[in-house]
Amino acid sequence: MNALLLSALWGVVMMFSSFLVKEKSAIRNMAVAGLVLLLLVNILEMNGKVFFDINTRGMIYFDRFSLLFNSIAFISTFIYFILSAKDMEKVGDNYAEYFALIFFILCGITLVTSFKSLLILFLGIEIISIPLYILTGSDKRNLKSNEAALKYFLMGSFSTGLMLMGIALIYGAKGTFMTFVPPATVKEAAQATPASALLIAGMILLLFSMSFKVSAAPFHFWTPDVYDGAPSVFTSFMATIVKAAVFASFIRLFNDAFGAEKSQWQLLVAIITAATLFIGNITAVFQQSVKRMLAYSSISQAGFMLFALYAMNGDGKEGLILYATAYSLATIGVFAVLIKLKDFSFEGFNGLSKNQPILAATTTIFLLSLAGIPLTAGFLSKFYMLKAAMETGQNLWLVIFAVLMAAVSVYYYFRVIQAMYFKDGDVSPDLTVSPAFKTILVFLAVLVILLGIFPGLLLNWYYF
Repeated sequence: MNALLLSALWGVVMMFSSFLVKEKSAIRNMAVAGLVLLLLVNILEMNGKVFFDINTRGMIYFDRFSLLFNSIAFISTFIYFILSAKDMEKVGDNYAEYFALIFFILCGITLVTSFKSLLILFLGIEIISIPLYILTGSDKRNLKSNEAALKYFLMGSFSTGLMLMGIALIYGAKGTFMTFVPPATVKEAAQATPASALLIAGMILLLFSMSFKVSAAPFHFWTPDVYDGAPSVFTSFMATIVKAAVFASFIRLFNDAFGAEKSQWQLLVAIITAATLFIGNITAVFQQSVKRMLAYSSISQAGFMLFALYAMNGDGKEGLILYATAYSLATIGVFAVLIKLKDFSFEGFNGLSKNQPILAATTTIFLLSLAGIPLTAGFLSKFYMLKAAMETGQNLWLVIFAVLMAAVSVYYYFRVIQAMYFKDGDVSPDLTVSPAFKTILVFLAVLVILLGIFPGLLLNWYYF
């Protein structure tokens, strides 16, 4: 509750700062200070210190899982601000408003990670989505940005309609919007009466709607165009922090509301997972733009995160926490470098190791993590996901298929590494990178490796 109210309040503060504060550096410092404050109050709540005691009638519940996910989102956003906040200045004149929208998105994230009512899930998803539509189309002079915003809005509206219809059907079946079923009665309820057709229909509609939100195949059609058309500095945010948070809500929804019907939806989730892995990886192979390749890569990464939903066990939750962190940190780092280069083609990375060896080395570590190479957090997070799926004892073909698709992903990630180290080229002559930027990238790369060797540094927070 601490972070929920403070993020909304700080979003309003950033709105007013647009005409009260003229210096862009001051606006940026206010945003960073607000984020540090958010992280601090969230950590205090993890240790039992709640500043706002509001009776939500059980519709919102901040447990260890949701609070840890909020902390991951805040830390990732903090790193994103430090690396890329200056680049927001180039998008347009509404600098403070961009930060305000991001804080409102963080407010929505705290809702979707902690809901116990389908109404709160709907509100949280919309609070996340509407500011994202605006950020996607914020580069008003760019037709691709306008097109991306329109596509995102239309597809988002369609998926929201599916969600509302699903919620209505579930309310008709259960007579309540609450998702939580007491653990002691789950088995009894499953044995007492089979799931009604109304409940199954609502559950499928919610599954499809949430698949739209996380860009799982075959509901991924907006993703490449939106990620490619949106300003790169905002693509970095929506492809990482937002996606990870929606996955947390995906897990919470199906664990709480449909845990007793797992046998009804598990095979369908397995098919969606396989389709997402296949389409994301195979299509990424043929891309000529690194930015668009990362868009399809994000689809394939969503396929691995879907294993947590498919398995719905302890290893799956641990894997999702580690995966969300590893994926967010690595992708934010790659996009930070990509924005500096300005040339989004593979040729834009040619010879980067000779001109900017630190940028090339850190980008290599990030890409190795995304590919799932050992000694990186990406490898261990993929391992957790596959282990969680193996524990179910079903659909072994899905695990084998995921390993094959992970091998395919190595090809397109290594294309960037090959360009940086084995091809000659001239990096943009106006490329200027500050020592602070390089230091943060090195810190981020070290963190990715540390989490790959000592995952307990993060996962222990889930239990203690």
